This record gives sequence, structure tokens and C-alpha cells, in this order.
Amino acid sequence: MRNIKIKWLIYTVLVGLIPVLSRALIWFISQNRTMDFFNASDFVAFGLILHISNINEIEHFNDSEKSWKTIQNGFSIAFISFYSVLFACSLLGQSNPGLINVRSITYFSIGLNFVSFLMSFIVYDRISKREQEP
Repeated sequence: MRNIKIKWLIYTVLVGLIPVLSRALIWFISQNRTMDFFNASDFVAFGLILHISNINEIEHFNDSEKSWKTIQNGFSIAFISFYSVLFACSLLGQSNPGLINVRSITYFSIGLNFVSFLMSFIVYDRISKREQEP
């Protein structure tokens, strides 16, 4: 399948960004702009989608590279755990303002998304190269 990275970009990345893009659209068309432009939960959802997609795709990868698969799954599980904690902190910060700095959770989530995106790209790049081999 030569277009596995294109499918990943459309089915995983663009679909995963729907919450972020929806919030941005609503923010741009709203009159009073009372809601935040960025929200940690939107970025947490995106990161979760990336890593769940990685795990799913790696499971269907051939068994000749078991150690690579184990390492990638381990990293994805660790990131899913980080995102889960960030989501819990975000909910706690929204329900109890002043207890947690929600803005720092948002920025940390965005930074973690860059790392997750890079990791996911590496996974799909390797899989697409393996698929192209005769």
C-alpha cells in the first residue's frame, strides 16, 4: 500500500484534529470569544488518537521486528498514560479554578502533541517503507 502515509494523514491526523479545529472555528465566528482558543482536552484527544492508531497499526505489522514493535507499543502506552493524567488534571483545573494551572497543562499537552506526531510519523514511515519492499 503506497499511500499508507496519506491515509494516516487524512484518517488519523485530520480526524484527530477535529476538536482543535472545531474550537478554533467556533472561536473565530463567535462574537464575544468567551471560550479559550486552546483547550488541553482537545490536544489530549489528539494525542490519544495518534497513539491508539500507532498501537493498532503496529499490531498488524509483521513479526520479524518484535523488539521494535515492543518498544513502540511501550512508548505509546506510556504516552497514553501521560495524556490520561493531563486530562484528569485539566478536568480538575476546570472544576476547581486555582487548584491547577490549566494554561500550563494546555501548553504541555501541545508540546507533547509535537512529540506524539513525530513518533507517529516515524511509525507510519517505517511501515510504509516495509510495505513497499518486494
